[in-house]
Amino acid sequence: MYKIDSQKAEEFICHEEILDTLEYAQSKSQDKELIRSIIEKARLCKGLSHREAAVLLECNDPELVEEIYCLAREIKQKFYGNRIVMFAPLYLSNYCVNSCTYCPYHVKNKTIARKKLTQEDIRREVIALQDMGHKRLALEAGEDPIHNPIEYILESIKTIYSIKHKNGAIRRVNVNIAATTVENYRRLHEAGIGTYILFQETYHKENYEKLHPRGPKSNYAYHTEAMDRAMQGGIDDVGIGVLFGLNTYRYDFVGLLMHAEHLEATYGVGPHTISVPRICSADDIDASTFENAISDEIFQKIVAVIRISVPYTGMIISTRESQRSREKVLALGVSQISGGSRTSVGGYATEELPEENSAQFDVSDHRSLDEIVAWLLKLGYIPSFCTACYREGRTGDRFMSLVKTGQIANCCAPNALMTLQEYLCDYASPETRRLAEDMIRKQMEEIPNPAIRKRALENLERIAEGKRDFRF
Repeated sequence: MYKIDSQKAEEFICHEEILDTLEYAQSKSQDKELIRSIIEKARLCKGLSHREAAVLLECNDPELVEEIYCLAREIKQKFYGNRIVMFAPLYLSNYCVNSCTYCPYHVKNKTIARKKLTQEDIRREVIALQDMGHKRLALEAGEDPIHNPIEYILESIKTIYSIKHKNGAIRRVNVNIAATTVENYRRLHEAGIGTYILFQETYHKENYEKLHPRGPKSNYAYHTEAMDRAMQGGIDDVGIGVLFGLNTYRYDFVGLLMHAEHLEATYGVGPHTISVPRICSADDIDASTFENAISDEIFQKIVAVIRISVPYTGMIISTRESQRSREKVLALGVSQISGGSRTSVGGYATEELPEENSAQFDVSDHRSLDEIVAWLLKLGYIPSFCTACYREGRTGDRFMSLVKTGQIANCCAPNALMTLQEYLCDYASPETRRLAEDMIRKQMEEIPNPAIRKRALENLERIAEGKRDFRF
């Protein structure tokens, strides 16, 4: 039975409800009047139910699809403006005891180079990331209670926050590690993490169990209920996602939105972010063997419908995607991207040799952070290195209430511009600096609150003089 606020995985992600939703969506896919009414509802920026969203995803009428895309662009602009938050993944260890059939970390893989960073290694990696200009990291590690216990993760977080190199500092550490206990989530919260991220991979229980034949991750319920335990442990910013291509995209799309609805109904706040990775080749994993892989066109449609269904939730895309693919979905809903990423263990301080491959997936966008910053500026976006909301305690329902009332705009725009000013003073190439200066000058004039605009302009001058870390 479907129970949105149940804490049992098979009740809030109800297989029968998903099948009923998919059947309903298929039956209504040609109902133009219904589809237009759903689009009009979405225009109110209050979100859509998983059933309404499924109808839009099923729609193939070119005119209506273009209306969906136009609305996605409008909603993206309304809530996020032209800001794009920058981050980088930091892989701590690829030791893993699971047997996931789509990940080269799986325990039976004897060809991948197994690595684990020491605290001194982490220090070198973080300095390299700071020297690129990054302020926000996402920690990644395989699941291995011997090599990667929670104590190792906590020590690593402490090390990262302690490193101050030149003008560099990592101001927000998000964590993407395996499902764990309420107590361990409490310890992560106390360590000062930003968002706890965990991908479901697929919400289809039977397929999930086939894809995860052995290891702790094979427990579907324990994995699916992880965000509930994270919330109970005090972490109110959580990030969900599926790996599109493992299962039919329609099923996982509905499951993803049901998960978001469950968190909102149960804890009063939905996911802080939704990630939309696609299956990708790496080491002994061949993406072409997965029959449910999706086209660029379907991928763009998924992003657009997610954006209008959960307008207040950030959307993340990684360097799995090519420059061309990323450019298309930025306008349709994505608000965070990685830049200059390495998916190998220890790949920032020292370039990894081909025979030492430790990467989780092959990177499609190989550009440096500076090249991506310049590219975003040319497209009219503001690359933002802001971490202010997390550091000012604007998380969970406090963050969402500011977003829903529109008050967050008084913080986000000036914070983005001030962190961009830091980047161009400390790390940018001359060409990127020129582009950024033009962008900052134009965008400062558009800050509606005169008092905030005045303070922001003063802070820009102080940043140019060498001072750092101003925020609203």
